[in-house]
Amino acid sequence: MMLLGFMAKALKLEKGEMEELFEDGMQSVRMTYYPPCPQPELVMGLTPHSDATGITILLQINGVDGLQIKKDGVWIPVSFLPDALVVNVGDILEILSNGVYTSIEHRATVNAAKERISIAMFFNPKSSAQIKPAASLINPQNPPLFKQVGMEKYFKDFFSRKLDGKSYLEHMKIKNEEA
Repeated sequence: MMLLGFMAKALKLEKGEMEELFEDGMQSVRMTYYPPCPQPELVMGLTPHSDATGITILLQINGVDGLQIKKDGVWIPVSFLPDALVVNVGDILEILSNGVYTSIEHRATVNAAKERISIAMFFNPKSSAQIKPAASLINPQNPPLFKQVGMEKYFKDFFSRKLDGKSYLEHMKIKNEEA
């Protein structure tokens, strides 16, 4: 909540706007084991996607790299500092910030010689929340870029699709004809 509070402050959100969404929100943990693979170029540990979350906090357990982010169409390996946490902005925070924060498309690769172990913690709004750009960011000069949807429907729709880059976030964008 402190991290989300700092992000809300940087966005200049009205007091409590972020906290109201995330207090008593849904949290989940995923521990992932990627065994060594003699031909890592032939497999993908986790297909390219952006997280459906507000934020994701990732801990790389054993120091074996494998996380890659997409920047300007190029996959870039993420080098972890020992015992450091990586914070990913998720699609929900991109929607909430009306695009000020952007979620990161990423993937996981495997290593030819070593196993890789990671723990990801996902932080989401409460199930009764409405996912939409924050009201304090919207005005005639800054219209909403994303549709509004209930949290339960958001998750149901996201997880009914296959992981495919940022395709669900693209689906959530307001098109010119919808404005």
